[in-house]
Amino acid sequence: MGRTIGFFRYVVWVFVIVGTQCAIAQNSATDSPTGFPPLEQWRKAILAGDSATLRGLYSADPVAQVETNGVKNGADADINFWLGLKARDLKLEIVRIREKPGAESVIFKAEVQSGLPNAPTVNVTDAQGWQKQGEQWRIVGAERTDAPHLKQPSDMKKNIYPADADAHAEIKEAEEKAVAQHKRVLLVFGANWCYDCHVLDLAFHRPDFAPVMERYEVVHVDLGDDEKKNADLVKQFDVPLNKGIPALAVADSDGNLLVSQKNGEFEDARSLTPETLLEFLNKWKPAAR
Repeated sequence: MGRTIGFFRYVVWVFVIVGTQCAIAQNSATDSPTGFPPLEQWRKAILAGDSATLRGLYSADPVAQVETNGVKNGADADINFWLGLKARDLKLEIVRIREKPGAESVIFKAEVQSGLPNAPTVNVTDAQGWQKQGEQWRIVGAERTDAPHLKQPSDMKKNIYPADADAHAEIKEAEEKAVAQHKRVLLVFGANWCYDCHVLDLAFHRPDFAPVMERYEVVHVDLGDDEKKNADLVKQFDVPLNKGIPALAVADSDGNLLVSQKNGEFEDARSLTPETLLEFLNKWKPAAR
């Protein structure tokens, strides 16, 4: 997601077309296995190889914006990908559905059993923004990650960024611990609604990351629903939020900024490799004494 706004943020911003910030759906369209009937229609069109129906589920006005593994593509590329798998089974695991009258966003993990000879199971993470156009629901934005290298969350219930946390106090405490234990402070700017923030958090808890994560005191800085919370810390640690989140900064034990991301390097965490994350963490960890 290393784009100027963060692509899935665009998908979420679809809700601005029809209203203000959306709420998490509680029991959305329970007559559908996925919880959202148009998504089930989309799934069935792929299984049936029904190109016309599938194409009709992507918006033409506005033109659907689709990105794949960080690369901008049109709806045709997305349609061709799904139909090209010749899927004989397509299982969707819903990570999150958010709704507002006339708009819906859904994040899911897909497991595809291809009908192609000797084809392996295909795993995909997809985020789709849907808009109701007349009587028809259509995809207006999507971000697909094929064969992700990092573990993808099955839900987003973990409270990584508690609303009542005092980030200033946590940073001060982290600095004190960093002095005593010869560590650095890793600041992770994000929010609970951010899918890639959950991907990054899972990566930080990988067993093979433990040796380098032990060299840091980690502080999660909550940006809130509107990304305006803790604005003074965003400014202090020189984090350009227009490049997307999660965003990282590293400070020494005195609170001096050593590095902050400038180009949304980890904003598309779902597409990153473990090696990319480890390279950053190893580069900025404190030197051995």
